[in-house]
Amino acid sequence: MSTSSTASVSTHILDTSVGRPAAGVAVHLSARSGRGAGHGQEGDWRALGGSATDADGRCKDLPALPEGTTHVRLDFAVEAYFERHEKKQADTQQDVPANRDSGPAPVFFPEVAITFAVVPGEHYHVPLLLNPFGYSVYRGS
Repeated sequence: MSTSSTASVSTHILDTSVGRPAAGVAVHLSARSGRGAGHGQEGDWRALGGSATDADGRCKDLPALPEGTTHVRLDFAVEAYFERHEKKQADTQQDVPANRDSGPAPVFFPEVAITFAVVPGEHYHVPLLLNPFGYSVYRGS
């Protein structure tokens, strides 16, 4: 929950290729203060910790942001999710090859990093709409 001096962040992931939440995706949260990286303490990314999406594709326990945070980065480790999903799909559709021309393809986006600006006192819900060959994000409510 945000206070007047801090912002707060939440997220969820929807796998648009199957129309379901993406469960079990590791999500890491980093923050920085100042306008850019590389200026000593100000501007350097600080890892705050992480979580994993639940059965509803939500991370309900992301760490709180430190006071003075101006930028946030969410790192989604989606490769393992797609590998699990691909195996499950292959098990249920044994006769349908994943890629007829060259066999199963590696995961195209093994990770997704989303960086956004924040202001104190605001809550930022940042959903990730994900599929094997693309993704989209937006500021939700």
